[in-house]
Amino acid sequence: MLLEVHDLHVEFRTRDGVAHAVNGVGFGVDAGRTLAVLGESGSGKSVTAQAVMGILDSPPARITGGRILFQGRDLLRLKEEERRRIRGARMAMVFQDALSALNPVLTVGDQLGEMFVVHRGMSKKDARARAVELMDRVRIPGAAQRVRDHPHQFSGGMRQRIMIAMALALEPALVIADEPTTALDVTVQAQVMDLLAELRREYRMGLVLITHDLGVVADVADRIAVMYAGRIVESAPVHDLYRAPAHPYTKGLLESIPRLDRKGRELHAIKGLPPSLTDIPAGCAFHPRCPLARDVCRTGTPPLYEVDEDRSSACHFWRECLDG
Repeated sequence: MLLEVHDLHVEFRTRDGVAHAVNGVGFGVDAGRTLAVLGESGSGKSVTAQAVMGILDSPPARITGGRILFQGRDLLRLKEEERRRIRGARMAMVFQDALSALNPVLTVGDQLGEMFVVHRGMSKKDARARAVELMDRVRIPGAAQRVRDHPHQFSGGMRQRIMIAMALALEPALVIADEPTTALDVTVQAQVMDLLAELRREYRMGLVLITHDLGVVADVADRIAVMYAGRIVESAPVHDLYRAPAHPYTKGLLESIPRLDRKGRELHAIKGLPPSLTDIPAGCAFHPRCPLARDVCRTGTPPLYEVDEDRSSACHFWRECLDG
C-alpha cells in the first residue's frame, strides 16, 4: 500500500471551543489507483489532506492521534526537515485556488523551474527547458512562448494545468488534488479530470481526489470514501457506491445530482445543515438529518460495519439503505 491513514484525529482550538475536524479517519491508496474523498464543505476532507501533506497551520490545528504511513514510514514521526524533503519530491498537492497558490510576481516558468533548481540542482537554463516540457505535457498551447507569462495571463483552466504540472514536476509517487475543478466550467472540469486520470496511468502514481461533487469523480475514481462531520461514513468501490449506496448520507448526495431522466421533477435536497464541529451531535452525527434515524442513532455512535469484503458503512441500518 502506497499510503495508509489509520485512526487520524485533528482538532482546532478556537475561541468558541475545540473543533473536532477529523475524527478517526482511515483509508488507503495503492500506486496507480484513485481514491476520491467526498463530502459537503466542513466535513474534514481538506484538513485530512493537509494533515497527510504536513501543511496544517499549527496552532490552531493539532493532530491528536493516528498514523499516516507513506511507503511504509510513519510521517507523523518524522522531523520537519524529513517531511520537507518528501513534499514535492515524493508527494505533491494540487491546490483548490490556483490563482492564490501561484506567485503573482513570478513567471510560471520560474515557478515550475524552481522545483528542479532546488531539488535537482539544475541550472536555471535547464530548469526553464524542463518547465516548457511540463507545460507541453499538460497541453498548454505555445508553451515555449507562454513560459515567460505570469499567472494572471492564463485562464482558470490553464492555471489549474500549471498547478498539475508543478505537482508532477519531480514525478512523485502520490498526488493529492484538493477540489481541482472548483470555479471551472463543466467542459474544462472534464478536461482537467481526464488529464489527471491520464497522468495517473502514465506515471503510475496514487491519486487522492478531494471533492464535494459526485459527478466529477464518476469516471475517474476507483474508490470513494464519503466523509461527514470529520468521519468516514461509507467506503466502497465507485461502481458499487453509485449502484447501491449503503449510507443515508451517500444516498442523499446521489439523489441530489440533477439527472436528464428526471427532467421536470423536483430536485431532492438533504434536509438541515451539517453540524458545527465544535458541537457534533451524540451518536451518529447525521441523525438530525436522516430519514432512517431511530433512538439507537441518537445514543450509539455506529462503527464502520462491513457491508462486504470491500466496502463498509457507518450506519446501524445499512441493510435498509441498500434495500431502499
